[in-house]
Amino acid sequence: MLRRFIRGTSDYELALKQLAKRGDTDMLRVEPAVREILEEVRTGGDTALKQLTERFEGRKLENVLLPQWRNEAPGISTEVLAHLTYAAERIRRYHEHQKDKGFRYLEDEIELGQRIRPLQSVAVYAPGGKARYPSTVLMSAIPASVAGVARIVLVTPNASPELLAAANLSGVTEVVNCGGAQAIAALAYGTESVRPVDKIVGPGNIYVNCAKRLVFGVVGIDSLAGPSEILVIADDEALPAVAAADLLSQAEHDQDAYPLLVVLSQTQADRIGEKLRTQLALLPRKEIASASVTERGACFVVGELTEATRVADILAPEHLSLLVRDPERLLENIGAAGAIFLGDHTPEAAGDYAAGPSHVLPTGGAARFSSPLGVYDFITRSSIIRYSARAIAKQADLLEALARLEGFEGHARAVSIRR
Repeated sequence: MLRRFIRGTSDYELALKQLAKRGDTDMLRVEPAVREILEEVRTGGDTALKQLTERFEGRKLENVLLPQWRNEAPGISTEVLAHLTYAAERIRRYHEHQKDKGFRYLEDEIELGQRIRPLQSVAVYAPGGKARYPSTVLMSAIPASVAGVARIVLVTPNASPELLAAANLSGVTEVVNCGGAQAIAALAYGTESVRPVDKIVGPGNIYVNCAKRLVFGVVGIDSLAGPSEILVIADDEALPAVAAADLLSQAEHDQDAYPLLVVLSQTQADRIGEKLRTQLALLPRKEIASASVTERGACFVVGELTEATRVADILAPEHLSLLVRDPERLLENIGAAGAIFLGDHTPEAAGDYAAGPSHVLPTGGAARFSSPLGVYDFITRSSIIRYSARAIAKQADLLEALARLEGFEGHARAVSIRR
C-alpha cells in the first residue's frame, strides 16, 4: 500500500525531494478570508466574535469566557481523571528539568549575565474539529505553568469535560469558548471579554495557522503546525507488526498525515506491507488511515543504515522511530527530528500521552530549525551588563574607535563622557 522507492532508481531522489517540501502550505488561498475575520474581531470585539462563532460553528455564544468552567470538569469518570492526573504529573516532572535560572559572572571588573523571566500571559489553542485532545492541553499548558506563567488561557470551541479536566490539572486560569481564526484575533487584539496575551501556542487547521502567521509581531506564536507524521527506520531484525502499528498510529490522525518507512531490504518492505494491510482492515478509523497510507505514505528501500540516516536528515520528521539493533549508535548520526523513539519497546503513542516530553512538535521538516514545545517557549531572556569605572576606562579607546568606524559619534561621546 505504501508507495515504494528503491535506492538507485530514477524516482528515489525525486520522492525524497518532494517529501522534503511537505511543509509548504498554500495559505494564500485562505489569507483574504482570514484577514477579513481578523479585522472584524479587531474592530468589532465580542459582538463580532459571537457573530463569527454562529456563522462558522453553528452555535450561539452567550458568554465568550466560559463561566465556572472548573465545576464542569468533574463530569468525567474517576478512571479517566486518574489517567489524566498520572500523565500530568509525568509531563510536569519532565519539564521541571528544562527550567533555566540564568547566570552571572565577573570578567575584568565587568559583570555579565542573563536574567530569565516568565511571560505574563499565554494562550493554548486546542482544536475542536474531528477529535478532541485533552492530551494536547496537558502538553501545551503544563510547560507554561512550569515556566511560571501567571495567566494561561485555554481557547477551544464547546469544550468537553475531558478538556476542562485537563485544563484544571495544567494550571489554566480561564477558558475562551470559541475557535478558529476569530479566536486567534481575540487573543492577539483583545475584546471586551478577552484580554490579549503575549503568546499563542498549539496546533490548528489552515485558517488557524494563517491567522497565527498574520498576527505574529502583535503577539508571539510557537509554530505553524502541519499534518502529523512519523518516519520509521526498521532494519531486517525489526518486528514487521510493530513497524506497521507505529505507521498506523499516525495515519489514523488525519488523511493528510505522513506515514513514512525506511527499510534495508525489499523483503522487509514486503513483510511490513503485509502487516500494514492486516492491521488496517481491523482499525476503527480505517478510512482515514487508508487515505493517509495510500496518498501520503512512502517506503524507501535504502540498503544500508548510513543511507537511512541521510533520509532521516533530509526529512527531519516530527516523530522518528528507530526499530534497529543498536538505536543509540544510529541516533549519533542523525541530526534533526522532533521526538525520537528508541527501540522495539517504545511506541510513539507513549510520547503522545504520558512519557513526559511535550507532544507539540515541529512538522513538515521544521525540526531542522525548531524544537518541541517546552518551558523555554514561555520565558524571556534579558542580558545583564555592569561596568566598573576602571573597566569602562580600560575599554574606552576601543569602544570610541569602533563607534566612529561606523559613523556614530553620539555612541563614542556616550563612552568618553564617562572617562
